[in-house]
Amino acid sequence: MRVFIQSKDYEKLNVGFSLDEGIASADETFPVYYAERSIWHVHFIFSGTAGHGSLLHKNTVGEKLHFILNKLMEFRQHEVKRLENDSSLSIGDVTTINLTRLNGGVQSNVVPPTLVAVFDMRLALSVDHDLYEKQLNKWCEEAGGGIEIKFEQKQPKVEATKIDDSNPFWLAFKKTTTELGLKITPLVFPGGTDSRYIRQAGVPAIGFSPMNNTPVLLHDHDEFLQADVYLKG
Repeated sequence: MRVFIQSKDYEKLNVGFSLDEGIASADETFPVYYAERSIWHVHFIFSGTAGHGSLLHKNTVGEKLHFILNKLMEFRQHEVKRLENDSSLSIGDVTTINLTRLNGGVQSNVVPPTLVAVFDMRLALSVDHDLYEKQLNKWCEEAGGGIEIKFEQKQPKVEATKIDDSNPFWLAFKKTTTELGLKITPLVFPGGTDSRYIRQAGVPAIGFSPMNNTPVLLHDHDEFLQADVYLKG
């Protein structure tokens, strides 16, 4: 979709509004997604003193990893507490950080010269990207330097689709769901869909899947949809 949107074929479609996928809901409400967090997949490449594992070398990659990991997990815990203490927030309203990969070392008794740690970060809409990146770089300096940051994925901040009277598509959608007696809940999508590229191109997009009273089992084993929910949807 990212490539298609940049093509002449997409331009010829003259797209004014997009209706994309949503997620199931375990209760009677229907989540409606008007925005997405920015996905950053960040590689921290640590360089430091190599040597025998029986010694206490200074400026090692393990020490630097420990510092960065602590900083990121402290930030993560802050977001966990925000989510726990404010019932008005959903997972899409906070920044998530998870360590997903660790690579490095050649044998058990040798301190390696390099280590690589990869983090999956989903930046909340409220996060200033420039300030956040500066903070990451500052932590790398405080850890002792010798840390390179590479981005496997670094999505820009994308403006949310307006869900007010200024958006005629939203008004039409809301009017229809009201007439059908559906209870909708506007939310920020926790993952990533093609809507991020649509919105980035300046087109309003809504994520909606009419699957209420259904456990959220996307990409899980034995994902299912009740017959009555399917027929109503």
